[in-house]
Amino acid sequence: MDTRCLNCGARAHGNLCSACFHDLPWNDHACQRCASPLPDMPGALCGTCTRSPPSFDAAHAAFAYAWPVDRLIQRFKFNADLATGRILAQALGEYLDLHQVPRPDLLIPVPLHRARLAERGFNQSSEIARVLGRFLDARVAFDRLLRVQATPAQSGLDRSARRRNLRHAFECRRHASGPHIAIVDDVITTGSTAEAAARTLKRAGAGRVDAYALARA
Repeated sequence: MDTRCLNCGARAHGNLCSACFHDLPWNDHACQRCASPLPDMPGALCGTCTRSPPSFDAAHAAFAYAWPVDRLIQRFKFNADLATGRILAQALGEYLDLHQVPRPDLLIPVPLHRARLAERGFNQSSEIARVLGRFLDARVAFDRLLRVQATPAQSGLDRSARRRNLRHAFECRRHASGPHIAIVDDVITTGSTAEAAARTLKRAGAGRVDAYALARA
């Protein structure tokens, strides 16, 4: 059934018309380690990763966190627009496929603390991982990583404050052995959440840990 494009209002089959979908800010030139958008330099590392590589082995984000993706993600995350979330998650799967990213053995969504989960009613990272699991034919472990501290929101904090905020925030429920694990989140901003989660998983026995996200700020 025809609907209206969430972005431009044109008639569309689904939530976005074809023109708006292809005009999204795809993150095709990014740091191969942290997915930070770069100039047209495929395969390059950003300055931060050159000086101090993160604990995760690679990051992949389908989009730069720019208009209209930022608005669509906020609609998904804060207005519980799960249909928009599914479209963005499918786009992430297509991005991973197009860029021939090695498929993980296990997907682990970044967890919310139980208080935040009760407040929001759903975990946006779990919804993304659910779609990716079907697209990539990968198992999703929803309860392997736990958020054990109700930390303040990361928005508005600088990089060092974000790292302090997430210290000891995660625990791994059981041994995390596996040749290739990918943690899943909605947005990578400074990489602090992915860093803390990857460090926790590697302490629990994980081998390679990548980070997948809809967008990179």
